[in-house]
Formats: sequence, C-alpha cells, structure tokens
Amino acid sequence: MLFIHFGCKVNQYETNGMIQKFEEAGYNIEDFDKKADIYIVNTCTVTNMSDRKSRQILRKAKELNSNSVVIAVGCYVQVAKKEIEKIPEIDFALGNKEKKDIVKYVEDFCKAKEEIELADVMKSAEYNEFGTVTYTEKTRAVIKVQDGCDRFCSYCIIPYARGRVRSRKPENVIEEIKNIAKENIKEVVITGIHIASYGKDFEKEYRLIDLLEEINEIAGIERIRLRIYRTTSNN
Repeated sequence: MLFIHFGCKVNQYETNGMIQKFEEAGYNIEDFDKKADIYIVNTCTVTNMSDRKSRQILRKAKELNSNSVVIAVGCYVQVAKKEIEKIPEIDFALGNKEKKDIVKYVEDFCKAKEEIELADVMKSAEYNEFGTVTYTEKTRAVIKVQDGCDRFCSYCIIPYARGRVRSRKPENVIEEIKNIAKENIKEVVITGIHIASYGKDFEKEYRLIDLLEEINEIAGIERIRLRIYRTTSNN
C-alpha cells in the first residue's frame, strides 16, 4: 500500500491518521518508488493547479501497477466527484468524512466492488475524530484541532470541500499532546482549516485561547505554534 498527499498541514495530518489505521490493521506502507497493490491519493482542490496535480498522480499510480487499486480521497473528490469518476485509472473515491473509516471502505470495496456514496460534509455537525495521530516535523508535532469554515468567501472553495466549522473536543486534543510530550517532543503546532473559529460550535463557551492555556500547562511542552491556513482563488 502506498500513500500520496497534496495540500495543507490538515491534509498531511489526516494522511498520517489514515496510514496509522492501515498499519494497525496489518498493512505494509511502501515508498512511492516501489510497486504497490493499493494507491491512496489524498487530494487538494485549493487551486486549478492542485486539481491538475491530483489528476496526474492518480493516473501515474495506475501506470506503476496496472493491476493495483487506485483510490482518490479528500477535498478534490468532495467537490468534483463526477469529474473524478471520469478518470478511468481511478477505481473508487472517498470524501473527507470517510477518511477516518478508510480501512473498512477499502476492504469492503475489494470484496464487493460497489460504488460508495459520499457523505454531505455541509450536513456534518461533528468533528471527524482520528484519535491520536503521530505527525511530526523534526522536533515538532502537528495537531489538528478544527475543521471547516463558515465564511464562504467568494474566491474560496474550502467550505464546500470541508463543510462548516467543527471543533475537536478539548479533552481529545489534550490527551494527544500529553502522549506526544511523553515522546520528548517539546513543541506542538496547532492547525485547522479556520482555527480562529475553534469552539464556536460548542454549547458551552470555550475559545482557542482556553485550549492554548490548557496546552501550556502540559508538562514537557515548551513551545506552541499556530499554523494559519491560507487559501487562494480557484479560478
């Protein structure tokens, strides 16, 4: 099995989450220069260039092994499933909500070869929880705490790909960072699609600053960074 991802830190975090789920299920993850039975491409759709790169790598994967199963997942699939389905090299596609259950979807497809109906992310009210994800950059760990955006700017497609604001439960964030601290990682990078909106979907008032203050109390964590997601026009 082989993974390729495009796009932001959120996509990278989710790719690592999917890899961990497959490893826990007993799958071997290969490097891109090796032949694999299953190729999973976590796509991006922020710009036309990212769309094009996603399509190119999906086709390239089938060239590497014509008998492989090629799976497109992520933002490009979420907003352009009909376009994705026209690419003959792709066996099936999953959106963003399906990522956390990807092992089940892949195994079910390999058994039955049935088309999968994507969930409507605009109707999703809960954060898509991956559990503890090991995603490090040298001495830093990247932590996703939020998904979606409610701004609907005229130039931005992200709300349609990611849905409305959904915040991760503070206790789950804190648990993940405590586990990271035990690995002697002293710096965490907090990321999301629109992290300034963190907590606005909670019934009880709880803001990003409240989460940061809790993280600051975790023994072993010496530095906290915020990774602001930026987007550009898709025209």
